[in-house]
Amino acid sequence: MLSYTRRASLVLLGAAAAAPARAAAAAADGHRPFVAAALAMKQLAVAAGDQPYGAVVVERGRIVGYGPSRVVANSDGSAHAEREAIRDAQARLGRADLPGCVMYSTSRPCANCERAAAQANVARMFHGAEPTDAGAPRRL
Repeated sequence: MLSYTRRASLVLLGAAAAAPARAAAAAADGHRPFVAAALAMKQLAVAAGDQPYGAVVVERGRIVGYGPSRVVANSDGSAHAEREAIRDAQARLGRADLPGCVMYSTSRPCANCERAAAQANVARMFHGAEPTDAGAPRRL
């Protein structure tokens, strides 16, 4: 039989081991509305007969840019969802620079979209249904 002190130590160790998992779950919950919005943009693109991609740009917990893929609809190879979301955010905010903004997209942005995010000074990128943190965009 374990002593009270030993049992308390094991309980505390178990709680400490579970803390990172709880923190990750809480962070995922914070991403959920933005992942859902990016997925809604993907569905909008598909409904319009376009490629199955979507993205949003978020500033201080508020969506400021929406981007369904418009490659087919606009006959424009650069109208990827991520660039559409960046363009929309720039237009809505009235500025080209998007520091502090976070981009959520349904898939990993291509090199050109990542470069566009870097040029716009987007702070961070997340992609996928269970958001993967892609970090700060790079000017590849």
